[in-house]
Amino acid sequence: MQQTAFKSVLPPQLNSHFNRTTQSSSRDFPPSPGLAGPVPPAAHPPAGAAPRLRLRALPHPPLPRHPHQVHLPQLPHTVPGSRGAEARGQEQSWYEEALGDAHPVIIYLHGNGGTRAASHRVQFMKLMGAADFHIVALDYRGYGDSSGYPTESGFTTDVLALYDWVKARSGNSSIIFWGHSLGTGIATNAARKLQEERGVQVDAVVLESPYNSIREAAAHVPITTIYRQFPGFEYLILDSIALANMFFRNDENVKVLACPLLILHAEDDAVLPVQLGRKLFETARGAYKDKSKVKFIAFPKELGLGHDYISSNPELPALVKDFLNMK
Repeated sequence: MQQTAFKSVLPPQLNSHFNRTTQSSSRDFPPSPGLAGPVPPAAHPPAGAAPRLRLRALPHPPLPRHPHQVHLPQLPHTVPGSRGAEARGQEQSWYEEALGDAHPVIIYLHGNGGTRAASHRVQFMKLMGAADFHIVALDYRGYGDSSGYPTESGFTTDVLALYDWVKARSGNSSIIFWGHSLGTGIATNAARKLQEERGVQVDAVVLESPYNSIREAAAHVPITTIYRQFPGFEYLILDSIALANMFFRNDENVKVLACPLLILHAEDDAVLPVQLGRKLFETARGAYKDKSKVKFIAFPKELGLGHDYISSNPELPALVKDFLNMK
């Protein structure tokens, strides 16, 4: 039986000037198996410093213990299932070297609610890990046990720091940005920035349950339903998002991208309706010179996958591998 192994990645204290004191939460959680003692505080690196990350062995993604000052994220690393048994008990260097074993690496960018340890996200890591992908996930600044303040530009900075760290260790292994819900806008932002500012293409982008812009997404999510009938809804609710510099323009980003782009959406998605995914696909397909690089897959409502559970479909790895021309 294949096993899934996880590593936690944590940026070290790079400079005493940036150290922060760990503050206890209102209750202390018992240590997770394999995690001894509190997680130490981390610091934001000096301007221009390359991200340096420390790895700790864990049998599963760690749940948050104490909030502390973190500006680069904590990251669990799931190794391919075929190497799960080998990974148990290994040191940091083994995990870093494993990224260069030719198995593709997914950088997983989760949605708005909760943390990387949410059950459907752990299910994603297990499913794709068993299919022989590496998965590295993160909580953006302001999420989970990463402190700081959530901003669109900050999210992009976090993802690019992670990309650089993975790329330095993965050699010629493919790197895939996989965004879910809110994470789709972060994925396309990062892919576009790589392409426009560095002339580098990520190997593929997968968008699960996406939207065209965060403004459009806010107009559809169920929590805003009761307010849509009132005058001023667009001004008070939707325009306020723009004032907070939150745009996440998937529709503009996909017009620029040239890497393989796979869009996944469930027909029974009650949070972001499937027509948003179809609309984004048509925008991308209209802009791409090579139409074969863009694909849309709709999952029938009979499957009951909704907004969060495409990762519970056992056919997902095969669909992704087929699109990426992988065996």
